[in-house]
Amino acid sequence: MLVKRFEVLGWNEMIRTGVIGLGDMGSGMAKNLISAGFTTAGFDLSQHRVDAFHELGGQVCTSVSEVGKQCGAVFVMVMNGEQAADVILSEGGLVNTLAKGSAILLSATIKPSEAQAIGRAMQNSGIHLIDTPVSGGFNGAQSGTLTMMAAASPAVLDEYQSVMQAVSSTIHRVGEKPGDGQTMKACLQTLIGSIFSATFEATTLAAKAGVNADAMYNVFSSSGAGCGVANTALENIIDGKFEDTGSHINTMHKDLTISLDLATQLGVPMHTASTAMQLFHAGKTKYPDGDNWVVTKVLENIIGTELRR
Repeated sequence: MLVKRFEVLGWNEMIRTGVIGLGDMGSGMAKNLISAGFTTAGFDLSQHRVDAFHELGGQVCTSVSEVGKQCGAVFVMVMNGEQAADVILSEGGLVNTLAKGSAILLSATIKPSEAQAIGRAMQNSGIHLIDTPVSGGFNGAQSGTLTMMAAASPAVLDEYQSVMQAVSSTIHRVGEKPGDGQTMKACLQTLIGSIFSATFEATTLAAKAGVNADAMYNVFSSSGAGCGVANTALENIIDGKFEDTGSHINTMHKDLTISLDLATQLGVPMHTASTAMQLFHAGKTKYPDGDNWVVTKVLENIIGTELRR
């Protein structure tokens, strides 16, 4: 089922929202919650992120438990499953500080098995878990146009639809159980990672062949192969933007690890995604501070040339 965005009215004044993790993604989600009229509390270990959140009009909290005590719906946008479990299940975690009937929106990308384990641990807690990873990257988070892959009971999704629509332009209901959202995200990332890696290789081939960068972008972006994923990668490469574009290589590297872990569990061969994973692993090792596109520099180093405007 696909739910399109509508204007948030009225109900947002009845609930306080929170965001745990105020990085590239969480900061954008917090900004859009505030813009939609939600009173929004936030917590992050980074002081400069907290300061930026405060400037947006957010209410700074000094701990996860403080967020939980203030809010009725909290987004968890951390890096991995271990962090998510700690934020949600620890002694001062959300499941022990939120009021009964509140909701945790697990928007971080973690292993499906980790989301399932969190769901089992939350049984009989009286707190709802919405397993809803997102796609759209930094730009989508900042503009409020993320795609959400939401899994929870229809009644819970209906109840918190306005909260989700404050950060998302497209909400897909992909299941009712913890892990259903993460499974969909793992499948999606195999495709995105593979498109990225194919773009990196095509760009390198063009560089060696002496193709004009602008001509290549014009052809690729207007062809059947043109899409947001490929176009964004190609544009950053030919503009030489390999850092601070809001798409750090660590994230895709982690996501492909999750996808391949799921494939291993299910016995599914993943030839293309496995190759993509190796390319991202090389990029992360060589340029640990770079964004996704920095994988291209590894290939450029091998051929001794580059494609730039």
